[in-house]
Amino acid sequence: MLHKTVRPLALTLGAAVIVVPLLVVLFGTFKTLPQLFESPLAPPSSPSFDNYRRAVDEGGLGPAFLNSVLVTAAAVLITLVLAGLAAFFCARVPGRISWAVFGVLVAGLAVPAQAAIVPQYVLFDRLGLTDSLLGLVLVNITMTLPTAVFILGGFLRTIPEVLYEAAELDGAGPLRAFRSIALPLTRPALATTAVFLFVMDWNELLYPLLFIRSSENRTLPLALLDFQGEFQTQYPLLFAGVVVASAPVVVVYVLLQRYFVTGLTAGAVRG
Repeated sequence: MLHKTVRPLALTLGAAVIVVPLLVVLFGTFKTLPQLFESPLAPPSSPSFDNYRRAVDEGGLGPAFLNSVLVTAAAVLITLVLAGLAAFFCARVPGRISWAVFGVLVAGLAVPAQAAIVPQYVLFDRLGLTDSLLGLVLVNITMTLPTAVFILGGFLRTIPEVLYEAAELDGAGPLRAFRSIALPLTRPALATTAVFLFVMDWNELLYPLLFIRSSENRTLPLALLDFQGEFQTQYPLLFAGVVVASAPVVVVYVLLQRYFVTGLTAGAVRG
């Protein structure tokens, strides 16, 4: 009896911890600063989109949003291609070589980003890639590739060997097998990896803060820092920027979430 009472209460409290801050942020985007401080949880009495307009026009979120889209899209796409090929090699080539390659690639997960900042900055500065979107794309690929290889490698190793053997009998080479067998069966894994990579690249602040110096190359997380003043922060303006920055993540998740529960080889092999 006690269990039946405690569990709903715990779930309610957990939901409140999540929902209440979201409501404060969402309602705050339609309020002025005095209205927000007066009643943070109350719905806006006279909603206004002025904070969104100011965030885009005065805060420079428009160009920053476009930069984030370009950097994230390029980094995610290239990382998926490279990780897919590397994971396919590790899954298909037998013996210690594939495990050694897989181990070297995944070893990047054990290296904190902060530990590689200085050598990365020196290298990118000598190559002239600092303060450029191309530099951000390359560093994002470098830092997220181990995660992508780790996720895709685990999925690709579960594909039945009989499918590849059937493809070889039909004359398919490694690339054809990768394109015709591995990719269709790993759509759920690709969707899951894409969401992980998108969130990581979209929310990345450390490297833009370190590499980017000019305002025209700022990404969204870096642009949001300018919304905080030394003595006072315009929270309604900041909340509007946060909502704008969070919207693409929600959209990507909604579009790809149906793949999360899809079986990798459902119906591929009949007993």
